[in-house]
Amino acid sequence: MELRLTSGEIIELNKGENIFSALKREGIYLVASCGGKGTCGKCKVKVISGDCDVISFGKLTAEERESNLVLACRTVPKSDLLVEIPKESRLVVGDKIAIAKTKDLVGYFKSYNAALSPIVKRVYLELPPPSINDNIGDLERLKRALEEKGFNNIRFSHDFVSKMVEVLRFSNWKVELTYVESDLVPYEAIFLTSTEFCSRRYGIAVDIGTTTVVVYLVNLIKGEIIDVGSTYNSQMRHGDDVITRIVHATEGGGLEELREAVVDDINTIVNSMKERHKIETCEIDSATVAGNTTMSHLFWGLNPGTIREDPYIPTLNRFPLWKGGTAKLSINRQAPVYTVPCVASYVGGDIVAGVLASKMHRNSEVALFMDIGTNGEIALGNNEWIMTAACSAGPCFEGSGVRCGMRATPGAIEAVRIDPVTFEPEIRVIGEGHPMGICGSGMIDAISEMFLTGVINQKGKFVSGTTDRIRHGEDGPEFVFYVDEKLHRSIVLTEVDIENLLRAKAAVYAGITTLLGEVGFTIDSIEKVYIAGGFGNYINVERAIMLGMLPDMPREKFAFIGNSSLTGAYLCLLSEDLRKEAEEIASKMTYMELSVSRNFMDEYMSALFLPHTDMGQFPTVAALMGGAR
Repeated sequence: MELRLTSGEIIELNKGENIFSALKREGIYLVASCGGKGTCGKCKVKVISGDCDVISFGKLTAEERESNLVLACRTVPKSDLLVEIPKESRLVVGDKIAIAKTKDLVGYFKSYNAALSPIVKRVYLELPPPSINDNIGDLERLKRALEEKGFNNIRFSHDFVSKMVEVLRFSNWKVELTYVESDLVPYEAIFLTSTEFCSRRYGIAVDIGTTTVVVYLVNLIKGEIIDVGSTYNSQMRHGDDVITRIVHATEGGGLEELREAVVDDINTIVNSMKERHKIETCEIDSATVAGNTTMSHLFWGLNPGTIREDPYIPTLNRFPLWKGGTAKLSINRQAPVYTVPCVASYVGGDIVAGVLASKMHRNSEVALFMDIGTNGEIALGNNEWIMTAACSAGPCFEGSGVRCGMRATPGAIEAVRIDPVTFEPEIRVIGEGHPMGICGSGMIDAISEMFLTGVINQKGKFVSGTTDRIRHGEDGPEFVFYVDEKLHRSIVLTEVDIENLLRAKAAVYAGITTLLGEVGFTIDSIEKVYIAGGFGNYINVERAIMLGMLPDMPREKFAFIGNSSLTGAYLCLLSEDLRKEAEEIASKMTYMELSVSRNFMDEYMSALFLPHTDMGQFPTVAALMGGAR
């Protein structure tokens, strides 16, 4: 029997094998925080054709069952089966494209001239076994050995001492002590390990985005990235944006539910990596987490309610060095977890990490940093000053809230061209495989192409009679980019999609112009633009300018730095110097609250058109449109 996926893969099935196991055997991972036991309800797949034995439906709703959704771990094929994996069910681990993009990060780390100094350090100890004549307690014996090596006033937690006895005897009194240094005490003992067990050293760098969660598995000895994993943030089922989730956490009593959702996502990725590389839990001895202020609060189970209430003050901006056990991560429970500091309610550790990754804080030139995701965060400044602001762009550029939207992963339409005569679209797909949806860069291309060819007007409305590719769908008018005859499925952009995307781009551009106005600068003052975000590696500058999302500037001034939040988290994982640098960046930043700015609303309303109501701000677009019409 064969298991066929709508994305093109074909898998030979073993007798009695469930879908989850078959996919996993071929390196296709699904989100399953329960490990495939049928209790979490996350490994959903849609059966298109074929016969199967559904052992149980678990937490699937009646509506989901009627849509032919089943749990992969509870479903055994009885014949050849064709299934579709929903984008929110797919866990991307070991993605060759993603891993290839990380190969230069060790060299990039070295360019900072920072010492390789992970959060945790280790010291080898050989202790004399206890005897009648040397009958001090185990902890006193350990302290004595440490003092001989110059470690004084070291702090020992209850959790450390409770596990110490077994490790010392199992290791025949030859151990490695893992410890951290902090501002509060000279040293803190974290855990003991045998030199023959848990001897390898790994860490994880985590970017908790509103829409996605991405994890690096890092070799802490060499600084190399061993694996990359990503998935949708399961908190999305409680709302696409941070405000909705804050309301659910505070008014809906869902704080712990939201915390468990994102921790389960991280653990699903980490557990898959541990299994792939045969890594023991105790060998992952440190972690760094970067996220916006709300995501950081929810990860630690902190009440985020005051973030959305005037005067918009979070519980904290600087996070203590809490432990893996406290975070409920699938790593050494005593492993320290460093959280990149936040600046304000809507500028978090993801932006601090991003600025660190861009190096704009080290240079004298005035630079603009943009992280285009669910929230559009902006930083403007140089090595002397940095102003920051945040605007709600919505999750559409990351695929959510758009009918056929998806992340910039294999199967996503990343580029679009439309023939000005026939209106036939030409598409390019990430990974060159079967198109499954359209990502942010593809959406930008599509809208700018439709505008350039006259398919839509300056307000983003379809021009009737232009082409028969415009049809009336269930959500109103839509443009068809791709039709899959076999699956009876089309990839489209609806007029509602376009309206949402115009709102998002308007918020981003209005944030830029408002921030510039606050410091008395103009677009011409900017010498460099750093663009971060999940689709930054695929975006076309000319098309984004035509859309009115990016300022109309010389193209050589733009630099795309991908997931800078994760890069910054990786840098902080490896170096004490860079962790201190991140703290300094956060201290230097001045935050501007756009929600109370009248200028921002004026700028926003003007930016709701293609590319803008003031075409003088987009001279190259005006010239191009003059030639096209």
